[in-house]
This record gives sequence, C-alpha cells and structure tokens, in this order.
Amino acid sequence: MPTVLRINAYRFYFYSHEPNEPPHVHIDRDNLSAKFWLEPISLARNLGFSARELRKLQEISQNNQKLLLEKWYGYFGDTSR
Repeated sequence: MPTVLRINAYRFYFYSHEPNEPPHVHIDRDNLSAKFWLEPISLARNLGFSARELRKLQEISQNNQKLLLEKWYGYFGDTSR
C-alpha cells in the first residue's frame, strides 16, 4: 500500500492490487476511511467521516489532483488508463 501523500493526520494511499479500477485514492485517519475517484474528484466510499470532513478531503484531493494522478500512473503505468 504505497503512501503517496500525508497531510496533517490524513494518509493518502493506493492498494497495490487495484490497477483495473479507475484512478482513485484511499484516505485514512484513525479508524476512518474514504475513497475518492480522481477523474473527476468525487467520493466513491465513506466509512465514518463526517460530511464536513469529507468536504475537506475532497478539497485536499482537488488541490492535489495533479500530483495524485502522477503518482497513480507512475505506480500502475499508463495501461490503467
């Protein structure tokens, strides 16, 4: 599970066995978890985050979309497009 970004208490990462899904990132804090699609940025799944915190995570993902996509394609390659 490569960690691609850490911001405050949030860890942004990929699972190494998910190359057949569209680009996305998992975000954890404590025992909470969310999954965001990266093109376009949108919530795929939420396990415990409040609506307010999800908006914050969406904003962070949007602000770092280019980096997250570069990391995704750098890890999985262009064949995942």
